[in-house]
Amino acid sequence: MPNIPVTTWSLEQTAPTDLLPAAAPDGDVRIVRAEVPSPEFSRFLYASVGGDIRWIDRLGWTYAQWEEHLNRPGVETWVAYDRGTPAGYVELEPQDDGVVEIVYFGLIPGFRGRRIGGHLLSYGAARAWDLADRWPGLTDTKRVWLHTCSLDGEHAMANYQRRGFTLFDTKVEEQPQVTAPGPWPGAHPA
Repeated sequence: MPNIPVTTWSLEQTAPTDLLPAAAPDGDVRIVRAEVPSPEFSRFLYASVGGDIRWIDRLGWTYAQWEEHLNRPGVETWVAYDRGTPAGYVELEPQDDGVVEIVYFGLIPGFRGRRIGGHLLSYGAARAWDLADRWPGLTDTKRVWLHTCSLDGEHAMANYQRRGFTLFDTKVEEQPQVTAPGPWPGAHPA
C-alpha cells in the first residue's frame, strides 16, 4: 500500500468569547448528551460518521477499551438528532490544566450539507467551555482545541474557523493510503 502525505492542522480557542456560534438549522434538530456510556452506541457513531473519511484508529478497539475510555471522568458524547434520528456527534475529552479536546466531531454522510454541522460544533465547543460545571473535580476550562486533516471533509476547516477556532500548528506526515471502510459497503453514495 503506498504512502500519501497527510496534513494535520491543530486549532484552538483560548477564551469562551472566541466561540462564534452558528445559527440553529431549520427543522427538528436537537443535541442531547449521551449520559449512559455505551460502547455499542459510541462505536456506531464513530464508524457511521468517520467511515467514509478514513477514521480507523478506534476500529480495532475492544469492548473493554471503549468502556474504559467512555467511563473516564469528563469524557462526554453529545449527539445531534434530526427528527429523532442520530445525525452526528461531538466527543469531548478533558486533559491536564483545564484543556479540553474535541476529539471527534462530524456528521453521518446523509446529514451533511444541511447546516447541522456548524450548530453541532458550536454546541459542542460551548459544552467544552462549561465541562467543569458538570464534573466536580475538573479544572475550569482554559483552552479548547481540536485537529482536522486533509482526509476530513472538504468543509471541515472552514467550519472550525467560522466558529472562532484559530490555527496553532500544522504538520505533514506520510501515512499509508487506507481505503475508507465505511460503516458497510454502499452505505452512502460518494
